[in-house]
Amino acid sequence: MTLIDSRPALASGQFLIGGDLPVNRLGYGVMQLPGPGVWGPPRDHDGAIRVLQRTVELGITLIDTADAYGPFIADHLIREALHPYPDDVVIATKVGFTRQGPGQWHVVGRPEYLRQQVELNLRHLGLERIDLLQLHRIDHLVPLEDQLGELREMQREGKIRHIGLSEVSVADLEAARRLVDIASVQNRYNLVDRDSEDVLEYAEKHGIAFIPWFPLATGKLARTGGTLGATAARHGSSASQLALAWLLRRSPVMLPIPGTSSVEHLEDNTAAALIRLGDEEFAQLSAAR
Repeated sequence: MTLIDSRPALASGQFLIGGDLPVNRLGYGVMQLPGPGVWGPPRDHDGAIRVLQRTVELGITLIDTADAYGPFIADHLIREALHPYPDDVVIATKVGFTRQGPGQWHVVGRPEYLRQQVELNLRHLGLERIDLLQLHRIDHLVPLEDQLGELREMQREGKIRHIGLSEVSVADLEAARRLVDIASVQNRYNLVDRDSEDVLEYAEKHGIAFIPWFPLATGKLARTGGTLGATAARHGSSASQLALAWLLRRSPVMLPIPGTSSVEHLEDNTAAALIRLGDEEFAQLSAAR
């Protein structure tokens, strides 16, 4: 067995977040590990721990979390499963939401709240510095310079390495980059939902990591006889694997973070890094949205 066989995420290639932080491009998002509504503990605590440990075994080096997942349940699980962290593992987290119950998400970008959440992330994850801290949403009731200014100050204090954004427009990105260096953007994007195409193109132009959330919305394309299903059959792979392979082929700045609470699904997703789409296959999938 080769190294790629045992650690397939290596085959996804590498990207330098912020120009100096290497990660394998196929990562893992932990949002599905807490309970229903991303609230409370997981149904299967030991299973969640196994999933996290298996991510590292498969060569995944980018793990995406948020203080709002649980809240903090995901952070506790990550620390229990992986601390002390391998040198090559990057934990990206997010701040800017409050949670009042299952499925409830409320944007809060007050500087004092963002600082509090960064400090809690550091404590719960067992870190001295967060390598990638993303603003979960811009709070339009708070001046952007106040929100990013607080993150920039914590960056100067050595508590944050790189700053990213989530669910933003090109205009948002340009406004933010006038205030701080932006290393990543995390927008909803997948094979059938490409409303953020302009943001992806902007990220490509400026060397900004693009982290698509909800990357496996295969939808109607996965049906028997659909383009995705037919291509998957030719490769002897699952529709989900093909959807991820398409994302990896779509752009060198693309860092998909598919989430799951199942080791089996995790292994299936990670094997997508081994798939090489031909030019015609890529074009057909791109046109089949």
